[in-house]
Amino acid sequence: MPLALAAPGPHGPVIHAANRAAELAGARIGARAVDSRAICPALRIEPAEPDRDAARLARLAFWARRWGPWSTPDGDEGIVLDITGTAHLFGGEAALLAGIQAGFARAGLTAGLALAPTRGAAWALARFAPGRPICTDPLPELAPLPVAGLRLSGETLLLLRRLGLKTIGDLAAIPRLPLMRRFARAAPSDNPLIRLDQALGRLAEPVQPPEPAAEFFAEARPAEPAMAAADWLPGLLETLCARLAAADRGCRRLCLSVFRTDGERRDIHVAMAAPARDPRHLLRLFDGRLERLDPGYGFDLIRLAAEAVEPLEPAQPGLDGTAPPGLALARLVDRLAARFGNGAISRPLPRDSHVPERAETPGDPLVAAPPPPARADRPIRLLTPPEEIRVLYAIPEGPPARFVWRRQTLRVARHAGPERIAPEWWQDRPGTRLRDYFRVEDDSGLRLWIYREGLAHDGRGGPPRWFLHGIFA
Repeated sequence: MPLALAAPGPHGPVIHAANRAAELAGARIGARAVDSRAICPALRIEPAEPDRDAARLARLAFWARRWGPWSTPDGDEGIVLDITGTAHLFGGEAALLAGIQAGFARAGLTAGLALAPTRGAAWALARFAPGRPICTDPLPELAPLPVAGLRLSGETLLLLRRLGLKTIGDLAAIPRLPLMRRFARAAPSDNPLIRLDQALGRLAEPVQPPEPAAEFFAEARPAEPAMAAADWLPGLLETLCARLAAADRGCRRLCLSVFRTDGERRDIHVAMAAPARDPRHLLRLFDGRLERLDPGYGFDLIRLAAEAVEPLEPAQPGLDGTAPPGLALARLVDRLAARFGNGAISRPLPRDSHVPERAETPGDPLVAAPPPPARADRPIRLLTPPEEIRVLYAIPEGPPARFVWRRQTLRVARHAGPERIAPEWWQDRPGTRLRDYFRVEDDSGLRLWIYREGLAHDGRGGPPRWFLHGIFA
């Protein structure tokens, strides 16, 4: 029986979807329902339910993960599945596609399938190529297909047809500059050049599947719409941490969600430097953040979920009641990151280099590891970049006796060195000069780390230059 689903339109119901019999009878998606029934009097029209269709498609996409670990709905009528590294488990790519089609058939569904190196190429081949194509080189396979295979809007497709570009091969063959000017203001999802590059693999378009439901969570449902989440948070943390402790787990990331009565949802995320399940510590990470949560007309559900969970065995405190080593540092990092933001906190990571400014690099702020051990002959604070100093009098083969730094004239009372550091030939430019470092102290006790760049008559530039690189504590 010809069957079509109708959705509200500007001038009455329009065809939202149709089965094969309805399409053969003349029903077209987007046409008015009364016109389609006039063409085919036997056409049966039912109201469309897009929300239920989307929920069904999401469940179907999750069910399709039996053929690959990542899958997600693709628009209103498709599923994209990443099968990287899994085809051999099903007897090869051809056998995998046949098995997928058989699985959908057992569920009472028909599906157009295609396998390609890119998401855009697979989308076009599944809808416009016959059979179950397996693509290895996108451009030759996509060239004869219509430009509608690039996932463009109707207005853009009409414009391309008026320009004489009917196939993807026609679009790929013409110069890009005129099209770049014409579609400069188009959205990325409706730009034919961007869509072409995605289909050919020139631009990345990774699959972003929805995250699975949290394994550890706690919920509260107020009897009446509530306005403040702070009243419910301590109890939720106690419940969540008890569940984590029962499974010997700790959380690295928490999400507090409030579901408002108007259908909106608001989230607050906090992250930890190390796995934790102490309710008092986790509660402090929400200080000053709950006030920025807009409750609207109130919320009727509050949910606290552990989004990242790791094993955490019970730790024995010391005989004096002190916490295990490293725990205090991790909690300090958590509090600082919660107050100032993750980007404001960093720690140095050691690098295999003897050049001082390359020996460390900023690391992950949410990793509570001790900093690399400091050398006694190196200052803790380095100037970036080193500041050039003007030498008034220099000791032969030694440091300057007097020099000017930041408009101050300093006299060297004591010094130690030199420590010679040669250039790293595998990454420095040719002609880079060596350095001779000195630790100097002036009359007031200020201890500085200075170096001479180059030697006289070394053939790598003019006279040596002096710089101040660090200040000792």
